[in-house]
Amino acid sequence: MGESAGTAPGPEASGHCLCGAVSYEVHGPIRQVWNCHCWRCRRWTGHFMAASGCNRADLRYVSDATLAWHHPADDPNVAYGFCRECGGSLFWKVIEGSAEQMANIAICAGTLDMPSGVHTELAIFVDDAADYHTLDPSVPTRGGE
Repeated sequence: MGESAGTAPGPEASGHCLCGAVSYEVHGPIRQVWNCHCWRCRRWTGHFMAASGCNRADLRYVSDATLAWHHPADDPNVAYGFCRECGGSLFWKVIEGSAEQMANIAICAGTLDMPSGVHTELAIFVDDAADYHTLDPSVPTRGGE
């Protein structure tokens, strides 16, 4: 069924936290999933961060009253978005850096509504991967980046 004239296109993706208090839509291209194994993402998610992403201008909050941002003291140039109600990890962004870095936001892939339309294309910081975790040999990797 096609769009009717004058109707704005629907979102490319949507999602929400565990309790649903924070929900969002992406009205533009969405990046494939990268698995980040850096120590901070492991601590933030409890495993590794599987994250998609988009241009910040394409992200629309449908509901964000409980969205909060954690700014690590040892890296004040980044922020982690989470729900204050359920504790769900939602986003990661650079708040001070290059224009390209600041134009984008990472979205925790597990918060995307299905079908998500994305797949895992890369694993990064694999040198920091947890010792209990076996990396998927079919996913390309980058060591310390």
